[in-house]
Amino acid sequence: MKKIFLFACVATMLAACAPQTEQTVNDRKSNAFMDLARRRYAVREYAQTPVEQAKLDSILEAGRLAPTAKNVQPQHIYVLQSPEAIAKINELTRCAYGAPVVFLVCYDTELAWTKDGESSGNMDCSIIGTHMMMEATELGLGTCWVKWFDAAEVAAAFGLPSNHKPSFLMPCGYAAENSKPSEHHFNRKPLSETVTYK
Repeated sequence: MKKIFLFACVATMLAACAPQTEQTVNDRKSNAFMDLARRRYAVREYAQTPVEQAKLDSILEAGRLAPTAKNVQPQHIYVLQSPEAIAKINELTRCAYGAPVVFLVCYDTELAWTKDGESSGNMDCSIIGTHMMMEATELGLGTCWVKWFDAAEVAAAFGLPSNHKPSFLMPCGYAAENSKPSEHHFNRKPLSETVTYK
């Protein structure tokens, strides 16, 4: 019996360590992350339902866990949610879309890793923003990636330190009942057009 038990344990371990075949990968098409990625879309119409603090905390924590170049974590995120802040951002961009919360994602120019004169700040913020966006989707909230604003005007309007450079805005909130993906959302290029194996 002991030999049979040991054989079963070894077989189980080998199966767990075996590389995934095409069939096992295809079986994962319904896994949680892929389902989440398919559910996410750019929300441009929001309900005025307040976003719970616990959900904001979870979204910000997801961003905190994101990787950054050299792990220097140069991000600084301003959570715009007061009536004054929302009114101000609505004056500075037409793309806040009436969301009750707007994340102003910045990076510290004095912290961001730089190589050959190129800062990793925007790249770091993009990774952080993606984590935040996916967590928001998981929590039943909508988001939209926004670059339609003047960074200098936004920095001045909110009194940001000179080393905090705005990277993008992310409106966030519960999607309005009539919200739906844009007509371009599902136009995804096939991998054959975007991937090359060498």
